[in-house]
Amino acid sequence: MTTTNHPNYYSRGGIEAIDIIEAYGLNFNLANVIKYVTRAGRKDGKETLTALQNAERFLNREIQKTMEETEPPF
Repeated sequence: MTTTNHPNYYSRGGIEAIDIIEAYGLNFNLANVIKYVTRAGRKDGKETLTALQNAERFLNREIQKTMEETEPPF
């Protein structure tokens, strides 16, 4: 593996976000939450707020989807 495919901000303690995502079998929305949260502020120390806002956007999409799936039909 090269550093191009695995820059420093991709892992911490030898664990990459993708390892967590695959281990838990997360869907697209939740995978993106994990990706953005684990990388927040690590990419050249920048874009922490943007990364957290992106995580929030995907979490809100998942919450909305879950609410729609669990609402009783009328």
